[in-house]
Amino acid sequence: MEKLLFLLLPLPFGIGLLAPGAATEPIASEVVFHFTDPDVVESSGLVARDGLVVTVNDSGDSNRVFTVDPATGDTVGVTRWQGDGADNEALAPAGDGEVYVGDIGDNAGSRKSVEVAKVPFGRGEREVRATTYELVYPDGPHDAETLLTDPATGRLYVVAKAFIGQVYAAPERLDPDGPNELTPVKEVLGIATDGSFLPDGKHVIIRNYTQAALYTWPGLRRVALLDLPAQQQGEGLAVREDGAILLSSEGKEADVLRVELPAAVQGELEAPAAEQASPVTKADDERSWWPWALGGAVVVAVVAGVTGLSRRGRGT
Repeated sequence: MEKLLFLLLPLPFGIGLLAPGAATEPIASEVVFHFTDPDVVESSGLVARDGLVVTVNDSGDSNRVFTVDPATGDTVGVTRWQGDGADNEALAPAGDGEVYVGDIGDNAGSRKSVEVAKVPFGRGEREVRATTYELVYPDGPHDAETLLTDPATGRLYVVAKAFIGQVYAAPERLDPDGPNELTPVKEVLGIATDGSFLPDGKHVIIRNYTQAALYTWPGLRRVALLDLPAQQQGEGLAVREDGAILLSSEGKEADVLRVELPAAVQGELEAPAAEQASPVTKADDERSWWPWALGGAVVVAVVAGVTGLSRRGRGT
């Protein structure tokens, strides 16, 4: 039985990828550097600012972020702050020389609230007393790995990691004495592992392990769905000030890739707002998630049938 369940695990993903409507635009990539620091083994969040790259390890690490020089891949600074994060999963820009660190992972769906810390980054070692903000979902716990900050307003957003992704908005002004209740905004790409605004502030890109979706902002109309290059466990995404998109992965000495948007997608970004792609229709939205749900339903049905046969075979 255990072996069968193991073999069935990929089924929802196979159905989701092969179903009609799942075809995406190809995307070119190149390796720009790899992490040389042996302590960077589970790069989950990524920010690119001021000619530097900032990353954070997945759950199990202490409260720290790494500042990396992309010219060499070497760690040139580490920031540590108070406490022990439960599951640090995400980064987002937080203004000049600072990032938000999202302690927002919740695989078990059991946390009554999650937390975001605001910390400085840069060259050199430092220990700081970080300002932290408690965030509470209005509809119960969610696992999440994506933080976004609107470059125009500085407002923070969290994207829940589920088969149907959900963007939540934090209050316009975060209260360090909290709790800060999140507000649902709109459904987006499922199983989101990271995301970022583009420099124009009019588009946002969200990734999962194999794909990325590009949306208009604030309407969150999907402009493109892109196949990402293969990575060991692709979880990080950052957009530099010049618009270059970087992808990171978990793993020791993992490569960081720069990806190029297809020409047709670039054209959409450069078009006047009135000429941009029309909003995703309800049917299109359903095609973006129903194959995954179908795959899950097939697995549940097969497991239930096998379990029933097994019980009858034992005479129970």
